[in-house]
Amino acid sequence: MGHVTLRGLRLTAGARRLLDGVSFDALPGELIAIVGPNGAGKTTLLRTIAGFVPPARGDVLLDGVAVEALGTRARARAVTLIGSDAEAPHGTAVREVVATGRFAYRPWWDWSSSDDDAAIVESALECVGLADCAERAFDSLSSGERQRAWLALALAQNARLVLLDEPTSHLDPRYALDMLRLMRGLARDGTTAFVVLHDLNEAAAIADRVAVLGDGTLLAFAPPAEALAPDVLRRAFGVAFERVTVAGVTRVFPLAAG
Repeated sequence: MGHVTLRGLRLTAGARRLLDGVSFDALPGELIAIVGPNGAGKTTLLRTIAGFVPPARGDVLLDGVAVEALGTRARARAVTLIGSDAEAPHGTAVREVVATGRFAYRPWWDWSSSDDDAAIVESALECVGLADCAERAFDSLSSGERQRAWLALALAQNARLVLLDEPTSHLDPRYALDMLRLMRGLARDGTTAFVVLHDLNEAAAIADRVAVLGDGTLLAFAPPAEALAPDVLRRAFGVAFERVTVAGVTRVFPLAAG
C-alpha cells in the first residue's frame, strides 16, 4: 500500500500560479525525488500530497482515496511529512520526539506509552543509529543527527507514505550519505517516499524516479537518466548542463548561464 496518484493538479500561492497540469503515479515502495529551482513549488507540492494544502484544481489520491477525504487520525497514520523547518520543544529528549510518531495510534487524550510503542520507538532509533542518543536533548544533536531523529519518527509512525523536505540541506557529505542510505532503505522496506532535494546528483543516486519542476509545470517524471536530461534541466534552471555516467550512475553539472 502507498500508491499515490496526482491528477491534473494546479497549485497557487495567493494570486500566483505555481504549477499546473501535474499528473503522475508513484507506486508503493518507490522513492521519488522532487527537484527544481527556488520558487518552483516543490514544498507546496509536497504539502499538497500530504493533504495540508488544497490544490486549486485536481486530485491527490492515496490508494485510490482522496487525501483530503481521509479522517484526521487515518491521515496521521498513513502520511508523515517532515518539513525543512521542523523543530522540537527545547530540552525534549530524542526518545520523546520519536515517540510522537505513535500518537496517531492512541486516543487524543491518552499520552501514555504501551510496551509495543516503546519497542517500536527503540527499533526506529536503532535503525537510524541513534539508540545511544535516546536520552539526550534533541536540541543538543548535530544537524545530521537531528535529520536521522526525524526519520526515526517517521519509522515509528509506520506510515505508508513519507514526505521529506530537504533532508540533506546543511549536512556534510558523510551525514548526507547516511540520510540517502536510510531513505533508500525506507523505500526498500515498502514505504512510498517523496523527497525534495536541491542536489541533482543526490537525486540521481537515490531516486527510482525524479519529478523535475520548472516553467510552471512538471517537466519530467522518469528514472534519473531520463528525467535529468540536459534539455529538461536547461528549461527548469535556465543554465546549460552536461550529463555524464560514472560507475553506471548519472551525474549532471551546470556549465554556464544561458
